[in-house]
Amino acid sequence: MTPNKSITERVWQAIGFEGLALLICTPLLVWIMDRPVAQMGAVTLAISLMALTWNIIFNSLFDRLKARLKLANGGWTRVLHALMFEGGLIIVCVPLIAGWLNISLMQAFILDIGVLLFFLPYTYVYHWGYDAVRERVLQKRMRAV
Repeated sequence: MTPNKSITERVWQAIGFEGLALLICTPLLVWIMDRPVAQMGAVTLAISLMALTWNIIFNSLFDRLKARLKLANGGWTRVLHALMFEGGLIIVCVPLIAGWLNISLMQAFILDIGVLLFFLPYTYVYHWGYDAVRERVLQKRMRAV
């Protein structure tokens, strides 16, 4: 497997991650929060754009850390990846959610924890799936050459 991903590939990986998350989360949060679709759509889009930027930066740094520490792409590495990625988002997203929805920081934190309970396994599964598909594509290309 080629461990290094181009910036273009990282961008497409992150766009896929956020796009699928938006399709799942917006309707779910509209239902849970009993808020208008436009309001929840705007909040989830703002968070998605922040997460998209963080995704590109974080994955690049994490790949370097993995290489430096010689970590395998096993389950524990993916758990560490998901926890660190989502932990970074909590720091930025809670104040945004509180302000946008006009709720307390504690309410926003509780809401964000609920969202995090979705995103931890989602992050794990998405990146595992992405890497598995990427590996197959790279192997096919190698055989074709």
